[in-house]
Amino acid sequence: MMEEEAGVLKEGFLVKRGHVVRNWKVRWFVLLQDKLLYYKIEGGKKEPSPKGRILLDGCTITCPCLEYENRPLLIKLKTKTNTDYFLECCSREERDSWALDITGAIHAGHPVQVQELHRMKNSFKLLENISLHDIVERMYDSSTGIKLTRNLDQGSRYKETFTGSALVDWLISNSFAVSRFEAVTLASMLMDENFIRPVGVRSTEAMRSSDPSEKFLDDSTALYMFAESSKKNTSSKEEVHFNISELSGKIVKQGFLVKQGHKRKNWKVRKFVLRVDPAFLHYYDPTKEENKPVGGFSLRGCLVSALEDNGVPAGVKGNVQGNLFKIITKNDIHYYIQASSKAERVQWIEAIKPLT
Repeated sequence: MMEEEAGVLKEGFLVKRGHVVRNWKVRWFVLLQDKLLYYKIEGGKKEPSPKGRILLDGCTITCPCLEYENRPLLIKLKTKTNTDYFLECCSREERDSWALDITGAIHAGHPVQVQELHRMKNSFKLLENISLHDIVERMYDSSTGIKLTRNLDQGSRYKETFTGSALVDWLISNSFAVSRFEAVTLASMLMDENFIRPVGVRSTEAMRSSDPSEKFLDDSTALYMFAESSKKNTSSKEEVHFNISELSGKIVKQGFLVKQGHKRKNWKVRKFVLRVDPAFLHYYDPTKEENKPVGGFSLRGCLVSALEDNGVPAGVKGNVQGNLFKIITKNDIHYYIQASSKAERVQWIEAIKPLT
């Protein structure tokens, strides 16, 4: 009997750290009631038998996990036998959804713990013995504090900033808050007391909101900085292969898709990011550390269409079938892309079409 027959709770691509060689590889993960299976993808197809399995009984989960500076969207699983697994997701929503489902599976036999989890997610009380000064001191700490990075907002570049969601992750992983709701409340207090301040359009606009729970954005495009260091830096000395404006649009969709290469025609999993104003589709190699696109194109004048599901369409190399779609740019470059389900293909096509 196939392992998978016993009810799939969730499945999708995640990036996994290797055990022996510490490199990162994309694998197809399948969550079952008591284990997480992962498969290699060869030529756009999932291999029939799993490459490995993680037994969930007695597992502990850490999310957010901030052990890798350049990979902020990690989940860490420690098995009963003390093996660590690091799994990276493509967005914060994806990460939180995987973490909740895995946590649910770990505690499936213990309904009280599941209730407790939901209660914790929605409750809030600031730890009485913590002062905001202490939190800020810790945030400044050079080794365990919040990581300051260069960020773009609407084409302007800001040094020494952090995103709203990075601060929320940091507050949770340092046990200052137990839920995102709690961490947002705490971050708003830091802002009210002038310890941190918004920079860039998104976070500044949110601050004007009359609703106190919407003043601070738990968002990876909202930027903040320490109130002391508010020098805006728009120098363009840093080497950027992609025009800044291409990457300054608002992210409206992102996810892992399988793409056929242009030269070697081999199929690789890439993280696709769709932006508007300006409308661009960029793709990244999720196994690499640096968060720079390996390719991308303007969606103006593009044609996007689903490909027939019966047989291998023209232009597609290898026995890759099902859930394929094609984008032809206005310079007549053909991109062949495979989604992991019909529904996902429809969602991507529907998101891209209005932007062409």
